[in-house]
Amino acid sequence: MSSTLSATATEAPIEISIAHSPDSDDAFMFYGLATNKIRVPGYRFTHTLCDIETLNQKAQNEAFYDVSAISFHAYPYVQENYTLMGCGGSVGEGYGPMIVSSRKLELEDLKRIRIAVPGTLTTAYLALKIFNPEVETVTVPFDRIIPEILAGTFDAGLIIHEGQLTYSSSGLYKVIDLGVWWRETTGLILPLGGNAIRRSLGAEKHKLISKALRDSIRHALDHREQALEYAMQFARDLDTTLASRFVSMYVNERTLDYGADGRAAIHKLLEMGHERGIIPIAPKVDFVD
Repeated sequence: MSSTLSATATEAPIEISIAHSPDSDDAFMFYGLATNKIRVPGYRFTHTLCDIETLNQKAQNEAFYDVSAISFHAYPYVQENYTLMGCGGSVGEGYGPMIVSSRKLELEDLKRIRIAVPGTLTTAYLALKIFNPEVETVTVPFDRIIPEILAGTFDAGLIIHEGQLTYSSSGLYKVIDLGVWWRETTGLILPLGGNAIRRSLGAEKHKLISKALRDSIRHALDHREQALEYAMQFARDLDTTLASRFVSMYVNERTLDYGADGRAAIHKLLEMGHERGIIPIAPKVDFVD
């Protein structure tokens, strides 16, 4: 399977740098490209794995990568250099980042404690601040949040990624699922992260790279067992059953295309964040397909 656009055989391949999180869902999504099951004549794709908050910061400060996974919260800060791809996103269909604690807490208790968060440019943080702007937060690497709660450093934390499926096995309690709250509040899915592509690449490369990524996602969905086996090397603390469940949550038909309601949810989330003063930059959301 390959895209039709190509460079001539005598030209050196055009290198496209891709950065994404070292998580089982992203690994599943990029399985086709990373293993050369999906190839584009005349192009070579290189992959850098990095935590999402670092990618948010890099995309904001400089165009490090041609394609980068970012939190949707980070998009207004990078929108001058990047636009959003129409595929490759992760959304919460009535689920999402959640606050967990070492003891049973009521929502009112959140005003009186410090909450560990995985980064101030994550969509999880934006959703938390829309939910309750008064909460006090401290940034902690996402994979350290549960250990820090267990160590007693924090009473509660805002968890993303696989922690959403493993927190209870650590003896922690769910305080609120922000994906549930968002759906109850807006009636929409909660858009969490997507892939941004450098504007300077131009329309032809945008089209080619978008097709390559969509082909990679489709290949993984069509060859689920092999793609899941590949993704398991990135499945922190998850057995195969939980990893499969996690991948299904965040790589599905919505990853191939957000849909009109999915795109509306992205607009709504960022506009609400701007209106409430959480995002100082007016968002200008656009997509390439």
